[in-house]
Amino acid sequence: MPEGLTDNTGASVTVRLEPGDPVGSFVVSVADGSRAGRADFADSRDGAGTGERIFFHTEVAEEFGGRGLAGLLVREALADSIRENLTVVPLCPLFARHLSKHGDEFVADGGVFRRPKPADIALIERSVRGG
Repeated sequence: MPEGLTDNTGASVTVRLEPGDPVGSFVVSVADGSRAGRADFADSRDGAGTGERIFFHTEVAEEFGGRGLAGLLVREALADSIRENLTVVPLCPLFARHLSKHGDEFVADGGVFRRPKPADIALIERSVRGG
């Protein structure tokens, strides 16, 4: 993950990947190490090494609001999806809004995304329940 990120106040922040099986997260933290928010996802890969990343929940703690952390979190998560060659499926409204506004830029940078399908919702429900 890139270094040197700053929020709207100029404060240093970090975004890091916390892999999980089946649910992982991208976590944004402020300079003192406090976790400010996260974007949860589930990856679905095939045997050929390609796959999809379904973003289903994003939140930033209220006390960190207005600092642009959600936008940083979304942009870094999408950049990682490009690096990992994963198609993004935006179930999360924040990711869906971002891609509706900036989808052409995401695609120009090498990203791929598609609209969610009922099967994606079912996959997330199974992943979250652990079954």
